[in-house]
Amino acid sequence: MADTTPEEALEEYGPSEITADDLLTVDDPDFHDGTVALVTGAGNGIGRATSLALAANGLTVVGTDVDEEGLAEVGDRAGELDLPGRVVAEPGDLTDDDEMREVVEAAADEGALRYLCNIAGIQHIDPIGEFPMEKYDQMHAIMQRAPLLLTKLCWPHFEEHGGGAVGNMCSVHGHYVTKEKVAYNTVKFGLRGLTQSTAAEGDGDVRAFTVSTGYVKTELVAKQLPDTADSRGITVEEAVEDVLLGQARVKEMMEPYEVANLFVMGLSEHARFLDGGDMHHEGGMSLTYE
Repeated sequence: MADTTPEEALEEYGPSEITADDLLTVDDPDFHDGTVALVTGAGNGIGRATSLALAANGLTVVGTDVDEEGLAEVGDRAGELDLPGRVVAEPGDLTDDDEMREVVEAAADEGALRYLCNIAGIQHIDPIGEFPMEKYDQMHAIMQRAPLLLTKLCWPHFEEHGGGAVGNMCSVHGHYVTKEKVAYNTVKFGLRGLTQSTAAEGDGDVRAFTVSTGYVKTELVAKQLPDTADSRGITVEEAVEDVLLGQARVKEMMEPYEVANLFVMGLSEHARFLDGGDMHHEGGMSLTYE
């Protein structure tokens, strides 16, 4: 068994608190409180950080998550940081189509719905021979089907307001894979296909892009470290050094706000030629070798 509990791993390898100085701000005429960005998984991790980063750019952010307490905290944190935009909590279950329709309509009621960030994700570690299909179905529903449904539901609003952009949270594991994460690997590869399909049909008016990172200091990653260590018969510290960062050239995990800043840039007019492509920020993990 691993030498560290999930809670201890979270304390050691979890994210630092976000400050206003951490958040990238850019000049964009569409970044103001009349423009709405819908963010999934907004209650924690990268979704939380992205909600705060977009609010730092003056946008009205509608965050959705099943974690209602987490959503409320994000709105409170935006107020504490005195961000020019705001975060509106709209709880919803990504596996419930009716709830997603309600979330999109609620977002559209807040202003011109122009941006969608599909960030919500879960993880499960097991070899293929033991992988529970119900867990695969859940991961597919949250990380691949829901982004398609939300893109479909947001599309008329994008067209109504002169265009839009969809940012999808991918992963280095949407480019190359590791063992015992067959569902995660599969849906992340599929998400890149959805992104490119969106770009193809958007004709430059509706852009789409993916953000592919290595390991990020989120609750999801930190709490899975003991399982990762157990599956390899090593300590959590060894799992971080050898498994998570062993192939990377940058020997540290990203902070959630660093990923959020990529979404800010990707949605902005400064990335107008980023359409169907991928923002690959993974410390050289899959692009270099010794």
